[in-house]
Amino acid sequence: MSLFAEFDLPTSAFALEETLATVPNAVIEIERVVASEEMLTPHFWVSKVPDKDFEEATESDPSVRDLRRLDSFDNATLYRAEWTENIESVVYAYREIGAVILEAVGTEDTWNVHMRFDDHSQLTMFRTHCEDSGIPFQVKRLHEVTQPSPAHQFGITEKQHDALVKAWEAGYYESPAESSLDEVASTLGISQQALSQRMRKGYDRLIANTLVAEHPDSE
Repeated sequence: MSLFAEFDLPTSAFALEETLATVPNAVIEIERVVASEEMLTPHFWVSKVPDKDFEEATESDPSVRDLRRLDSFDNATLYRAEWTENIESVVYAYREIGAVILEAVGTEDTWNVHMRFDDHSQLTMFRTHCEDSGIPFQVKRLHEVTQPSPAHQFGITEKQHDALVKAWEAGYYESPAESSLDEVASTLGISQQALSQRMRKGYDRLIANTLVAEHPDSE
């Protein structure tokens, strides 16, 4: 039975520690991780700092290489990069036990990570690996899934699911629209920019997981 766990990891145990130390105001949100036998390729959004400052900071960061800017908006920029072997906990999770990162948000000191494990034994293996490696690991939330929620079934997060559904319920997708993006954002208690970003990410994952057989980045 699948388990969904939320926990915090120090930046030193996850990714982009040196980058976040150089640009401490940055917020990094991992959208998805493409895994192959050779490498792990994260796609992530960066906000709160100028693109140039973030890109220059990554040049001396040993945890990533081959950074590529994919898209830019007023409030965030989407990047793709390659994780190196310095990311021990992530590489172990993906390659050794088959766990999957659903969502991760990194700030100056901490990464908040949401991960799916196939069962309790996978979670125990990951916890043991973190303890043996001296990585602080404490589960903040843990629940079993007996039936897939609409969000997890299609690869979107709960926040993305709520944003898309609230917009639909409010008639935002009608022609003409029955509500504005700002009105939908108010019902969720978030800014219009935050709602726009969640919906954009949700669209991306829904299309990738339902309408296409292979992501254009894969070879």
